This record gives sequence, C-alpha cells and structure tokens, in this order.
Amino acid sequence: MLSLTQTHVDHVVLVSDGAIRRAQEALWGSLRIVAEPGGAAAMAALLDGGYTPTREERVGVLVSGGNTTAVDFGR
Repeated sequence: MLSLTQTHVDHVVLVSDGAIRRAQEALWGSLRIVAEPGGAAAMAALLDGGYTPTREERVGVLVSGGNTTAVDFGR
C-alpha cells in the first residue's frame, strides 16, 4: 500500500468537520445526494478551497453515503 501511495499520491488535503458538513449540505441542496462525512470529504476540499484545480485539470469526485443516518441540516 505504501508503494502505491508514494507512486500515485501527489499531496494530501485536510478539511475541517465544518467544511465536511457544508459539503454534505451542498450535495443534498443541489443534487439530493445524502453522503456520509468521509464520502463528502473530497467535495469539501473543493468547496472550501483546500484544493483548487488548474485550468488543465479535469476533476472527478467520488461521493459515497452507505454509512449514514438521517441527516438534520438544521442543526
């Protein structure tokens, strides 16, 4: 696993819990996707500015949501 990571990972971005919650809310509000916190982390990095793609990059975000409970975005 370490050799795969060293070969294919350029950098790591940390996102806050708040940024993840905002990403979950944005996914629900615009796409009606309920995502678990870990599944919304990549979207959080994009929305929060933790990662800004270059003009030449094409970005895909994998979102998952199998390990979630009913979400109350009002809290």
